[in-house]
Amino acid sequence: MKTTLTIAGSDSSGGAGIQADIKTMTMNGVYAESVITALTAQNTTGVRAVMEVPKEFLKQQLDAVFTDIYPDAIKIGMVSSSVLISCIVDCLKRYHAKNIVVDPVMVATSGARLIDEEAIEVMKQKLLPVAAIITPNIPEAEILANRKIVSPQDMIDAATYIGDTYGCAVLCKGGHQIHDANDLLYSDGKTQWFYGKRIQNSNTHGTGCTLSSAIASNLAKGYNLEESIQKAKDYISDALHAMLDLGKGSGPMKHNFDLSGKYSE
Repeated sequence: MKTTLTIAGSDSSGGAGIQADIKTMTMNGVYAESVITALTAQNTTGVRAVMEVPKEFLKQQLDAVFTDIYPDAIKIGMVSSSVLISCIVDCLKRYHAKNIVVDPVMVATSGARLIDEEAIEVMKQKLLPVAAIITPNIPEAEILANRKIVSPQDMIDAATYIGDTYGCAVLCKGGHQIHDANDLLYSDGKTQWFYGKRIQNSNTHGTGCTLSSAIASNLAKGYNLEESIQKAKDYISDALHAMLDLGKGSGPMKHNFDLSGKYSE
């Protein structure tokens, strides 16, 4: 069985972060492992508090995973400080990690800022260059490319700049501000659109976490980058189509829409 590691924050409401990642990885047929970077007190209406784990404890988690059940792919989500980002990169290099997918979480869906300026700079300098692919949404791509994005051509220009600057593939997600569900991949000097139909479902909590985790799961199973992205987009579309409605705000998707068997009844 292929294995996938998520390095991210815990979401107490279960719709994003570590919880969404584990659900997604499980439903996409891989064994999920986790390293927690922070505990968050949040629900569908917003983030109330964030408690970061100490650097030494983060390192102990990483060492425990890599020295026993070595992951075939890795998804990295919310890491809120430069110290923790540096710790993660050091471990990834030491253990020769592969198939690294970075979801550069900077701003919550509610608008809460989840990372400081120093951490963004360390992410740019150290983390992005070791990634196989990064998956920024429009606001995150604007920060990384230092430009506004209001059109498909802007997405191409931003993804090209980010990819060429940091040496990684870039999947610029069109769901924020660009009014469609089309994502733009920039890889090895080439661009490719992944088209999707916008689903009229306001419950989109954790979509970024879910997409990046699904991509990592597919890379772990041996699919190439383009196949991994398309399969991940198909999975997230079906999870949104299930129209789960929980919570008072932007609720979670139904990650287990395709679960069947006697224990799911």
